[in-house]
Amino acid sequence: MGLVQELDYVVPEPNRFQRAMWKVSSSRPGAWLFSKTMHHLDALALRATKGRTTVPEIMAGIPVMTLVTTGARSGQRREMPLLGVPSGDDLAVIGTRFGQKGTPGWYFNLVAHPDAEVSYRGKTVPVRSREADGAERDEIWDRARRIYAGYEAYARRINDRPVHVMVLEAAPGA
Repeated sequence: MGLVQELDYVVPEPNRFQRAMWKVSSSRPGAWLFSKTMHHLDALALRATKGRTTVPEIMAGIPVMTLVTTGARSGQRREMPLLGVPSGDDLAVIGTRFGQKGTPGWYFNLVAHPDAEVSYRGKTVPVRSREADGAERDEIWDRARRIYAGYEAYARRINDRPVHVMVLEAAPGA
């Protein structure tokens, strides 16, 4: 059974209001604000709903899972709410960092420690990560832009680094 099935991961169809929120969240000021605040707001929403929903899911129709990594340098547990992009039976995460400068820390964590966990709506599954490249990366990127059009705006602003795409697969024996 794949990760999508194990988590019952669903990509909702956003309504008109939620699509309008995409314009706000992908604008320079909106992306900057959300890059600084959204993970804190999501932590509160996840705690209040016992892991069942997030702010982006309510406000923008974006399915968000929590990726739990091990810090590359610290060795500490790190949690980051991220949009999961279905890729076959797996999920992928995209390293745009809201179109801000710098590669997201979770990417370095996964490179250093490929084994991680994904939580979604109260379910947690151990995963193993790997970087997508070539045609697989392009397919995931296209699918991600259909799920959240803001990725296109982020990509236009990112010119100091590659946008990494990491595939998360259910860990063997999970």
